[in-house]
Amino acid sequence: MTDASIDRVNRFRAEAASQGLPAEEVEEWIRVARPAVYVAEGGNGPLAARVGGDPELPHGVPRPSEPFVASVDLAALPPGGAGLPLPADGRLLLFSGTDVDGIGRQVSDAVLYVPAGTPTTPTPLAHSRREPYQARELRTVWHQPSAQMPESFALDRWGDIPEDEQFELADELSDAWARVGGHRPPWTLQIGGHPASPQNDPVHDARGPEETGPSDHRGTAQGEDADDWALLATWRCGDDVTELDSGVAHWVVRRRDVAAGRFDRVHLYVEMA
Repeated sequence: MTDASIDRVNRFRAEAASQGLPAEEVEEWIRVARPAVYVAEGGNGPLAARVGGDPELPHGVPRPSEPFVASVDLAALPPGGAGLPLPADGRLLLFSGTDVDGIGRQVSDAVLYVPAGTPTTPTPLAHSRREPYQARELRTVWHQPSAQMPESFALDRWGDIPEDEQFELADELSDAWARVGGHRPPWTLQIGGHPASPQNDPVHDARGPEETGPSDHRGTAQGEDADDWALLATWRCGDDVTELDSGVAHWVVRRRDVAAGRFDRVHLYVEMA
């Protein structure tokens, strides 16, 4: 953690204690927080990501089946900032349409990793569904812990059917976290961390029944693969995507697949408020 993140965690402990929240649950909230990088427009820093326009594809790569969303310069991200075993450099290309699919689907070409130094060519993608997304440069980067959504925390902590009091406690922990600056900054792309979803948690949805496994005495999933699923990235579509109301696209992946460079196993989720 950065010094700023450590300070935020300490202030969260103090805020939660002042509200009489159980220390054990406070520490669990901190334990399950994950590093995340948030990228936005504005600023005069290096170009961290580019949204919209035409992608720069390596020579000979088949054209992806989904519209181009963004190109992320991995070298511009803080080392380890996303909490994922991502390459240290090169670019991550993200692709997604705007067809809402509440259950998500595996899309083999929704993410493409382009190693540094790979020859590429700007490649217009012809999609009957829409024109390219508006081109934007993202030069502002934040790095801070990302907390779970309260409902997701409650489900992981207390099982499939938490009691009302447990949902309320999760909301109180979330409020205390926000009061000490734990809320997400303004952002267009999020890399790593926990999802911010207007509907269902896509990381939870990606877990199959065989990965959820039995629960321990607290109801926490014990399947050996349950914690392997992680958020790779989220894109907030914004007002430029008029067919979605507060739309977001999530790319969800197993950590072991990231480590192995198997981005062809990513699951894509598109939803709106």
